[in-house]
Amino acid sequence: MNPPNTDEIYDCVIVGGGPAGATAAHDLARSGRRVLLLDRAGRIKPCGGAIPPRLIQDFNIPDSMLVARASAARMVAPSGRVVDMPVEGGAVGMVDREHFDEWLRARAASAGAERQAGSFLRIDRDTHGGATVVYTPKEEDAGTVSVRTRTIIGADGAKSRVAAEAIPGGGETKCVFAYHEIIRSPAATDGFDPSRCDIYYQGRLSPDFYAWVFPHGETTSVGVGSANKGFSLREAIRTLRKDIGLDRADLVRKEGAPIPLKPLKRWDNGRDVILAGDAAGVVAPASGEGIYYAMLGGREAATAIDELLSTGDVRALAATRKRYMKAHGQVFMILGIMQHFWYRSDKRREGFVAMCNDRDVQRLTWDAYLNKRLGKPDHMAHLRIFLKDTAHLLGLAPARHGQP
Repeated sequence: MNPPNTDEIYDCVIVGGGPAGATAAHDLARSGRRVLLLDRAGRIKPCGGAIPPRLIQDFNIPDSMLVARASAARMVAPSGRVVDMPVEGGAVGMVDREHFDEWLRARAASAGAERQAGSFLRIDRDTHGGATVVYTPKEEDAGTVSVRTRTIIGADGAKSRVAAEAIPGGGETKCVFAYHEIIRSPAATDGFDPSRCDIYYQGRLSPDFYAWVFPHGETTSVGVGSANKGFSLREAIRTLRKDIGLDRADLVRKEGAPIPLKPLKRWDNGRDVILAGDAAGVVAPASGEGIYYAMLGGREAATAIDELLSTGDVRALAATRKRYMKAHGQVFMILGIMQHFWYRSDKRREGFVAMCNDRDVQRLTWDAYLNKRLGKPDHMAHLRIFLKDTAHLLGLAPARHGQP
C-alpha cells in the first residue's frame, strides 16, 4: 500500500473496509472513479457468517469463499425443546469474516481502488466547502495524512465517527453488543452438526437476543448478543460451550462489536457524505443479519455517489435511503416488532420456538431469507400465521413438542 498523493483529489474516500465499504469501493472503481478505501487493518467483526443465495448471486461470490453450507437451522427453546427447520429450495452459505472481508477489499483493489490502512480522525473543510479527510496511518510515528476528496462514504460501523461528525443524529442508534469465539470444529455429535446452524432462545444465554453455534468448516462461531450492558456475554459463551460439549475445543480467536438494530433516519449530509452498512443502521432486527444488507447498502451508496459526481445533483444522496427502505423497510419493521414481543421473556421465547415448528412459518421464513424478496402473496398462509401468533401471545395455543 503506497501512501496517497495528497496533492491530488479523489472522487470518493470510503471510510471502513467491511462488506459495505469494500463493495462501494469495488463498484465505484469499476465505474472509473478514483477511490481511496481507508480501513483499520486487523479488525474482524463478530458474525455468524451466514450469507443467502441472493447475496452470492448478486455480488458474484465464488464457491471458494464458502467454508461450509448449512442445510438446516435448529431452534432451541428455554426448556431445551428443539425445532429443526430444513432449508427448502437451497442452502445457506457460510463465510469466515477474516477471509471474506479481505477478499472483498482485494477485489476492490483489483478493480482500481487504492487501499490505505489507518484510522479516520475528521473531515476538514476549505473556504469553498471542499472536503479533506484526515486520518492516522497504521504505521507508528507517521503523524497524520490529509487527502482531498469530492465525496465521502462512511462505512465505519455502528459507532461511525463519520456519521457522528457529518450526519445529524449519526452514530447514536440503539445497538446490541455481539461477542463470539471462533473454535476448532469438533467431530459431529448429537449436539453438533457441521451442516446445521443452531440458535438458542434462552434468557440465561441472552436476556433480549439469542446465542448461536454456526459451523464454518474447520472452525465454528459460538456467539451471543445482548443490549443489556450488565449481562456477561463471555460468561454466557462459557455456559453454552460447556452445555453442548465444546468447552474443550481449541480457541482460535474472539471478537466483540456493537450491532445496530434500527436504520438511521438520515444517511447523508445533503452535500457530499453518505453512510452505508452498520453506519446507516441497516442490520435486520431479531436475526441480526447484516452482510447482505451491508453489501446492498454499499452498492446503493456507490450508485448515488456516481450519480452525484456525474450530474452534481445532491438529491441522489437522499434518494438512496428512500429507495432502500421502500424495498426493505417493511421487513425491518416486522422483525423489529417480532424482537420486541418474542424476546422479552422465556415464556414468550418458548412460544416463539413452538411457532417455528409450523410448516407455514418455515416456508415463508426460508423464502424471504434465501431470496431477499417477498414471493407471491399467500394470504391464507399469512392469516394462519397471524391466528397462531395471536394464540401464542394470549397463551391459548396447545402445547407442541419438537424433537427430544
